[in-house]
Amino acid sequence: GLSKLWDKGAEIDARIVNFTVGEDPILDLKLIKYDCQASAAHAEMLGKIGILTVHEVTSLKKALKDIENLVENGKFVIQKEQEDGHTAIENYLTEQLGETGQKIHTARSRNDQVLTALRLYYKAELDGILTSIKQLTIAINNISAENGEIPLPGFTHTRKAMPASVEMWCSAFVDSMKDNRRLLKFARKLVDQNPMGTGAGFGIPLEIDRELTTEIMDFAHIQKNPMYAQNSRGKFESTILHALSQVMIDLNKMATDLIFLSLPEFGCVDLPEALCTGSSIMPQKQNPDVLELVRSCYHTVQANEIEIKSRAANLISGYHRDMQLSKGPVMRSFQITLDALEMMTLVIEKLRINEANCRAAMTPELYATEAAYNLVKKGMPFREAYRTVGAKYRKK
Repeated sequence: GLSKLWDKGAEIDARIVNFTVGEDPILDLKLIKYDCQASAAHAEMLGKIGILTVHEVTSLKKALKDIENLVENGKFVIQKEQEDGHTAIENYLTEQLGETGQKIHTARSRNDQVLTALRLYYKAELDGILTSIKQLTIAINNISAENGEIPLPGFTHTRKAMPASVEMWCSAFVDSMKDNRRLLKFARKLVDQNPMGTGAGFGIPLEIDRELTTEIMDFAHIQKNPMYAQNSRGKFESTILHALSQVMIDLNKMATDLIFLSLPEFGCVDLPEALCTGSSIMPQKQNPDVLELVRSCYHTVQANEIEIKSRAANLISGYHRDMQLSKGPVMRSFQITLDALEMMTLVIEKLRINEANCRAAMTPELYATEAAYNLVKKGMPFREAYRTVGAKYRKK
């Protein structure tokens, strides 16, 4: 019963099959739900143009819902022989519905099929990231509302510079997350284009109704030019990953700040024991491992962005199998970003600001600039005031 969609009867070396299949049987489980939604829309369209009967459309849509339920309950497996989710779906439909299942691939290619499923998946994942950012922002705002007035040293060159505050620190990240939300919304708008109906990248030699599938799947636009649809793969993904890496670099900086400010020598913030891990050798240790890992995750997402960008280059217009390898980095980047946002939200919710230590950290040199400006207010030229105050801090 298992057949590949491109099988024309020739025998293929099993090692070639293994290599070309790659991670698809695992990765595609994340896409099956969206592939089924797209196939249901496609079936409805084939019904409208007279390729399928009303009964065939109904039975296909029911069987596709059954697959979605099986996936949700962990009971749908993509076998290596099937290569990918598209084949697993078509095999299931053919087993259940016979000839009707064999008709579902009319007027489409695996190329526009995967693009469509990915676009639906990206939109859902981007919405999830936007929701997580909202939760983190609420947690940061709560810290600010309770502790905003507490002073904190501000640093340049990792040396004390000028006075800052908990409120200033919090709002710096809230403001930056607003920028990230704008970028993510732009990425979502960019991918909100329906590629279904572009086939293998050169259109379909049948009169199909692309407006209908666009409406059913709730896409904002149609990608009209089929070659453009193929060429946008890689470009759209790298835009998403750029937005994700902007989120991650903020989390990287937050983590680095909290590791630094929670140094026992400073103790401006306390990380509760529940968030720390111990050492296998040193009994006294409470390590900020969660923050170190969040900090490090940025580099993975950044590397994935570079990988996606470079993979799309040096390929002539049209589909290439190279693009199969772009699914993993994107999926992993979504997961890493979601996990990192969740961890940082947890840390911020449990974080304690140590007011006494914050005030103790506000040592005199932080006010040197202010002292110089006080002299300026009395009429002294700034450069002279700068030197006058600076003399107090020169190393003897």
